[in-house]
Amino acid sequence: QVQLAESGGGVVQAGGSLRLSCAASESISRFNVLGWYRQAPGKERELVATITSGGSPFYADSVKGRFTISRDYAKNTVYLQMNSLKPEDTAVFYCNGRRDGFKRVDVWGPGTVVTVSS
Repeated sequence: QVQLAESGGGVVQAGGSLRLSCAASESISRFNVLGWYRQAPGKERELVATITSGGSPFYADSVKGRFTISRDYAKNTVYLQMNSLKPEDTAVFYCNGRRDGFKRVDVWGPGTVVTVSS
């Protein structure tokens, strides 16, 4: 079973930037979609951004224009560049890899904490 591990979280002031990384234990080309989700305290997990194997990105309205998702096949890593961070971006960020087919398979990382101070 492929494993995902996030890194890059931390504490940043509002208006600052962070880059999250998600390293896979195997080739990320095995996933149809790679994505980032987040869960704020007391809230449900929500989608932040995804990128398909074809390279098409999708962003939640709340992060559009501020966050950028990308991937590096040579490093088997997915990134989330977060700029102009707001206190409401504070959450645990999770990396997700999805394989479609007869049975959909989702792989999740353990998460990394992002705290944005005002």
